[in-house]
Amino acid sequence: MTRFATASDGVRLAYEIVGEGAETILLVHGFASSRAQNWRDTGWYDTLTKAGYRVIAMDCRGHGESDKPHTPQGYRHDEMAGDLIAVLDDAGVPRAYVMGYSMGGFIAIHLLIGHPERVSKLIVGGVGEAYLDPPEALRDRVADPGVRAQIVEALRAEDPARIENAVASRFRAFADQPGKDRLALAACMSAPTVNLPPERLAMAMRPVLVVCGEKDDLTGAPDGLARAFPDGRAVTVPNRDHMTAVGDKAYKQAVLDFLLT
Repeated sequence: MTRFATASDGVRLAYEIVGEGAETILLVHGFASSRAQNWRDTGWYDTLTKAGYRVIAMDCRGHGESDKPHTPQGYRHDEMAGDLIAVLDDAGVPRAYVMGYSMGGFIAIHLLIGHPERVSKLIVGGVGEAYLDPPEALRDRVADPGVRAQIVEALRAEDPARIENAVASRFRAFADQPGKDRLALAACMSAPTVNLPPERLAMAMRPVLVVCGEKDDLTGAPDGLARAFPDGRAVTVPNRDHMTAVGDKAYKQAVLDFLLT
């Protein structure tokens, strides 16, 4: 059953609770996805509830059943970390395990550093060593402001056949799936994002697991980012890329092992 929390700016945030375990894990999906597509349909609900966990899965603003503002305000990763707190508060959960994938991982890192009291352990999926790259190393990657601008333009384009950039075209195809709001996604992509520097990550007070696919050319390997945390661990999912790692059984087993240690 869908529930709704209210963010500090009045945006309604959809979420659901699955399972009755004593320990709770909050799931935060990636860009242009949803709680259903990212977590339910890939078997995570089943995996985690069978392992005895209570799952809270949310739709980020602009996605799924949540409100979909068409302006960039509220879409920065630090602002969206506040949405996670709003969901936890509405569910009556003071602290939880947190797992974010791709965009959800970026948001969850902000939650961990800004509000460590709300996080028991953090799993970051689909975010790797590129997180630590300096601006001059971002050329032609999704974090490159120029590439993000091309993606925004593609999301707003009337005719997708005229999109020339291959990366932007892939984002547009994903955003054109039923139930998605391209203009909200364009607003989300156009919001300025700032990755936290290594000295801030070194302040992390909780264990962190970083998981990436072996063939993930969007984000790179997990090892460098894991080393940036005082208690960070890295897992590489063999033969998987950014889109296919999320449902892999090796990823799921790594998470279960991490939660139990």
